[in-house]
Amino acid sequence: MNAEDILKQASMPIAAPAYPKGPYRFINREFLTIIYESDPDAIREALPEPLEPDGSNTVMFETIRMPDSAGFGDYTEAGLVIPARFGDHPVNFTQQMFLDCSPPIYGGREIWGFPKKLGYPRLFVEGATLTGHLEFDGTTIAIGTMGYKYQHLLYDVEHGTKCHPDAILKKLQKTQVNLKIIPDVDGSLAIAQLVAYEVADITVKGAWSGPAGLQLFHHANAPLASLPVKKVVGGLHFITDLTLPYGRVLHDYLK
Repeated sequence: MNAEDILKQASMPIAAPAYPKGPYRFINREFLTIIYESDPDAIREALPEPLEPDGSNTVMFETIRMPDSAGFGDYTEAGLVIPARFGDHPVNFTQQMFLDCSPPIYGGREIWGFPKKLGYPRLFVEGATLTGHLEFDGTTIAIGTMGYKYQHLLYDVEHGTKCHPDAILKKLQKTQVNLKIIPDVDGSLAIAQLVAYEVADITVKGAWSGPAGLQLFHHANAPLASLPVKKVVGGLHFITDLTLPYGRVLHDYLK
């Protein structure tokens, strides 16, 4: 294999790359998002500079089911997202993330800097409840619940008319930011960046709101509870098709 062949590869290992080149298309991607109020000092501590809290004192616990993702397979992930600001620009910072499939762990960390670790998240319906359950190293660390399809956001039941999915589109189109840290061969940092991206080609297939509950449990290696739940604001459940493109460097700590 010559240098030209090597430079054409998408990822390691060279014998069977862990993931192909993007962009990456997701079909029927299903979200359970529980918004809650947390401690403002904990939020400030969790945000890397130059990101700043947006003043809402809120955090989102998300469980996302991805049954059909080009290049990454069939998997589920869960974690915490913090609404923040980069200067005057509103962004969402992905603070922790756990999932059950190796290609999106490798690709997510290496390309966009997603803080991905191996865990066991599930998104399921039982009775009238939609549940996002997250287990790490054999221990439950999060349980989020919402009334299943409680209030339809895309259909006005009273008047029998369709509603526009602008609110969900606006949420999905918001700039997302990750802290990407990759060491060099000597242990120093080769990459230390804030990476930004926006998903594209979005089709909202269904969206619902409803009453929600959330429990976070303390764990040394999965510290979701370091952003404690003070009050649950509400829940969102939506199903979309979307494309995850490559990102861009928002801030470089080594320059």
